[in-house]
Amino acid sequence: MPEPLAELLHRWISSRDNMNTATNHASRWLFPGRRAGRPMHPDALASLIDDIGIPTTAGRTAAIRQHVLEMPAPVVAEALGYHRVTTAKLASEAGGTWGRYAAGDHWRSPPGWTPQSNA
Repeated sequence: MPEPLAELLHRWISSRDNMNTATNHASRWLFPGRRAGRPMHPDALASLIDDIGIPTTAGRTAAIRQHVLEMPAPVVAEALGYHRVTTAKLASEAGGTWGRYAAGDHWRSPPGWTPQSNA
């Protein structure tokens, strides 16, 4: 992690307030949850972030919109676990140019296709 973020993370790790329970005493998670070996639930983390004044929903939507501008909406949907219609709508709203992207497995050749020889 680059500075100055690395310093902030190290300070956070050394002062986490929920590390005294038996289930989390030696947790390696940046934001440990209440269950042993599990991270904090996303809703609980979002609530904490909202409490300090950072709008999580707007930030998440902005990040997804940036992703759909940089890559096809179906790829973003698959990678982040969103429905393809949701990412397609966000791509359209953001002015994405991937409208002609053909989703699917592009590693396999179409049926009946034979490569041409260069000889």
